[in-house]
Amino acid sequence: MSHLAILVLGLVADRILGDPDRLWAASGHPVTWFGRLIASLDAGLNDERLSPGARRGRGILALALLLAIALFAGWFLHRLAANLPLGFALEAFFVSVFLAQKGLLEHVGAVVAGQEKGLEAARLAVSRIVGRDVSALDRSGVNRAALESLAENFSDGLVAPAVWYLIAGLPGLFAYKMLNTADSMIGHRNERHEAFGYAAARLDDFANYLPARLAAGLIALAAPLVGGNTREAFKVARRDAAAHRSPNAGWPEAAMAGALAIAFGGPRRYGTLIVDGAWLNGEGKKEVGLEELRRGMRLADAAWLVLLAILAFSATLLGR
Repeated sequence: MSHLAILVLGLVADRILGDPDRLWAASGHPVTWFGRLIASLDAGLNDERLSPGARRGRGILALALLLAIALFAGWFLHRLAANLPLGFALEAFFVSVFLAQKGLLEHVGAVVAGQEKGLEAARLAVSRIVGRDVSALDRSGVNRAALESLAENFSDGLVAPAVWYLIAGLPGLFAYKMLNTADSMIGHRNERHEAFGYAAARLDDFANYLPARLAAGLIALAAPLVGGNTREAFKVARRDAAAHRSPNAGWPEAAMAGALAIAFGGPRRYGTLIVDGAWLNGEGKKEVGLEELRRGMRLADAAWLVLLAILAFSATLLGR
């Protein structure tokens, strides 16, 4: 079975099943395995007594080792599946493990549930999906932060893994998830990780370049399915994406902001640091309520459906 068809099965399996807690209760999710390995290399190699150049070199070595392990694991599991009856179903399961559509919607849904309980519950829920200080956010700020995370993670958690599976199969998918996990853990511009995590951050930017733009296109195409505006989504993405602090996250975020006629970005707090961030679709609505949050969730799911339809049509066409 082609990679296209297996990816379609993986997308459907992830959307229906997600990552049931019972499945990973004993061993932990594979991404947590990646995280433990990254943390151990960070602890063992990132010696703060060394010069920045030496620490950058060690970071490159650590990343090379991590990617080699991921590539080998992906290759081994692909060969295992290829030699088993109905091995395509096993490979589709492996693919689904590293897709995150249902999990993403569940996390944002928890923010919706939190808002219905009260502001503190909503802040707690959104703190689990964003990296900034949420203690001072009002209800609108909580909703906007959740939507921004939804748009960014639609790219990182769904579109990018799908793209890298299509490019390089399970090895490509595993390597991408290892890289993306490394970037989230050590790719920070702080004293400890500025040098050691440099390679992870820059390579992650490269790996997400195409997926982020594809994610923006999927969001724009899906916009009419939830009463949104495709033209505005494309216009805002082209105009405002570059204003984002990330070279990639601005694309899906700006597309969603334009599609829903709301504003993303603006000032935000990271601990004691206040960042005067740029607005994406600054002319859009800045007071974001629960209806906009629910609509954003429907938009992300509609974009998933557009991706699924494109892949299924391509698999059918190429299978003839």
